[in-house]
Amino acid sequence: MPDLFSSQTGVASSSTEELYAGIRTVYQRYPHPWVIGYSGGKDSTTVLQLVWNALAGLAPEHLTKPVHVISTDTLVETPVIVDHVNATLRMVNEAAVASGLPFRAHKLVPRLEDTFWVNLIGRGYPAPGNNFRWCTDRLKIQPSNRFILERVAEHGEVILVLGSRRGESTTRDQVINLHQVRGHALSRHGQLPGAWVYMPIEHFSADDVWQYLLQVVSPWGGDNRSLASLYRTAQSGECPLVIDKSTPSCGNSRFGCWTCTVVARDRSMQAMIDSGEEWLEPLLDFRDWLASSQSPDRKHLEREYKSRDGRIKITEDGRVRYRTYTMPFCKTILSKLLDAQLQVWQHDPNFTLISDDELREIRRIWITERQDWDDALPAICSEKLGRPIAFDMEDLSAPGTQEADLLHEVSGKHDVPPRLLQKLLDTERAHFGMRRRATIHKSIERVLSEDWRSLDEAVDDHLRNRDGVQLPVLDGEVD
Repeated sequence: MPDLFSSQTGVASSSTEELYAGIRTVYQRYPHPWVIGYSGGKDSTTVLQLVWNALAGLAPEHLTKPVHVISTDTLVETPVIVDHVNATLRMVNEAAVASGLPFRAHKLVPRLEDTFWVNLIGRGYPAPGNNFRWCTDRLKIQPSNRFILERVAEHGEVILVLGSRRGESTTRDQVINLHQVRGHALSRHGQLPGAWVYMPIEHFSADDVWQYLLQVVSPWGGDNRSLASLYRTAQSGECPLVIDKSTPSCGNSRFGCWTCTVVARDRSMQAMIDSGEEWLEPLLDFRDWLASSQSPDRKHLEREYKSRDGRIKITEDGRVRYRTYTMPFCKTILSKLLDAQLQVWQHDPNFTLISDDELREIRRIWITERQDWDDALPAICSEKLGRPIAFDMEDLSAPGTQEADLLHEVSGKHDVPPRLLQKLLDTERAHFGMRRRATIHKSIERVLSEDWRSLDEAVDDHLRNRDGVQLPVLDGEVD
């Protein structure tokens, strides 16, 4: 086989056969199964193709270890890439069976309670930003790490094959150097016990990657030139398989999430629209609108002044640190998302932005954790989608709008926060019928220990304490 890489690239005077031979040596030297991280981009495609072609050169009796190909779908991936990755995983499984190779592709997804919409719309987590990027761990790291650790539990150790390349980020290079085992092709994973890391294209340049993909035909029937076209369309890079926080963030990457608000502007999505994918406009509009909620001028309108655990945080100069989205704003987010869903369905009736399971979980959180006694979600769905969602059996004993109105009336007469009473009643309902009700006292204590002052009261108290102002004790007040 002729040399594919010149001495001007990162893989000096290497031939494909030398690369394949090195991969075969690692595969046969260590007894552990392999897990290849596949994101759909150029680097992970190169790694998968190199490993496939290398193992295809081994006799069947030497193919003794499984090679798992994992791809993490955050459920908010850019739609065009979802189709590309799904097609590749299907072709990999079909071609592996046909050729007798030990590859098996898996699509991983976050747990229902960890999905983007359940946390954003359900719990009210604000749109991710540089100071609070809560999504990466839940949507990417945890699903892949669970799969890897399950294989570790099954086999003792695994080899994680990644498309990481030196020079992509200083932090990543430092991690590579820290865990590298001298004299071995493998390095220890810094956070996953029992996992080794193998990086076949560690010293590849971007030119090496493209040169290989465009000169070597995809062994499972993929189209590498179409992949190159996707990159040209998006004018960006790929989002790697994320297994730890040292992995470079997707940022404005072509292969990131369409909901990503970490960057100020999604240039790659705009480039795709400009290249003919006009049906993505509703997604970009929604993403831009969601990003605007990060503006400091809007936080006091759209966010709670208390955190989910009931605490109020105020800066030294008296500025409130606003936390999760309010219930009214979460309802607005859902309405706008369903509007975008209807527009997307006009292009592809099978592409779902938010699943019925997520809607059910959001409804449960709204009712049980956020005191939405009006049970607004079914009405929003029916109004926007024109069809009901199949929810579980209704709990006839649950309080509703009438009870909420009565509670607000009573709380007003006695100067008690209505949500405090709602939370106490919901706590009682959550423990109703349990054989052991001892934990109800701790639950009630947690509710009562929340900060139930109004925002003005909290700010005034903070400023008085900061300035050392001593106010006289009035009748009915206690120290």
